[in-house]
Amino acid sequence: GGGCAENLVDPVLKFDRNTGEVLTSFGAGEFDLPHGIHLDSDGNVWIVDMTGHHLIKFSATGDVLLRLGTRGEPGNDSEHFNQPNDVITAPDGSIFVADGHGGQSMLTPGNPTVTEGATGRIMKFSADGTFIKEWGQIGTEIGNFRTPHALEMDSEGRLFVADRGNHRIQIFDQDGNYLDSYVQFSRVSGLFITDDDMLYAIDSETNPNNHPGWSTGIRIGQASEDRVTAFIPPYEIDSRDTGVAGEGVAVDADGNVYAAEGPISRPIAGGGLTKYVR
Repeated sequence: GGGCAENLVDPVLKFDRNTGEVLTSFGAGEFDLPHGIHLDSDGNVWIVDMTGHHLIKFSATGDVLLRLGTRGEPGNDSEHFNQPNDVITAPDGSIFVADGHGGQSMLTPGNPTVTEGATGRIMKFSADGTFIKEWGQIGTEIGNFRTPHALEMDSEGRLFVADRGNHRIQIFDQDGNYLDSYVQFSRVSGLFITDDDMLYAIDSETNPNNHPGWSTGIRIGQASEDRVTAFIPPYEIDSRDTGVAGEGVAVDADGNVYAAEGPISRPIAGGGLTKYVR
């Protein structure tokens, strides 16, 4: 949730997926606006702080294991972030960070410029946090981004980037080499790929002005192709023909789908999380 700099409650909560009971919580005082979350293969919890410009790796019980970036210090060099969106780790421990939230409002008819210092990049670090490389900048060309809002990885180790402002998913190898783009999953805010390579992409922002002819919701398909085979519709609302949907998406071992509601959808959903039972 946002406003954590003033509201000093634990922003990271672990729930029982069947009952909704809170099992543990942590992170109070550590963030300004926690934005992306990743659970690695060892059970560690990674959180990026979008407006705080840093990230933290926690143990499953909330002990701080690693910090990257400096809280309150935005930057576009290798030691700083500027509104990071998401983080993911590879099987070898490499860390990937999607950096730059503001690009989707740039290079538009109403704002054809790029703000000095703004970022739209993917940064790669070693498992101990040593910077390795980065690629991309704010732009519409292949390999560039207008708000790389979410990251996922398939069973082949390909890195999927939700390039939200450009209405596409870009796919790279772990060295940053471009492989493919998908455009059938709409204006993607969140990504999830299951162990059997089913891709779930949630669109929270589409409206007639920024993506005419499309709607919000969760689009599902094989990660191997740009084709939607199933769709979970958004909440309906009279004032918004495109509906409202969350920003994050995840799937449990039973195939149930979870949507993390965002600022647009939460008032309609009536809570922070929606579970769709398979």
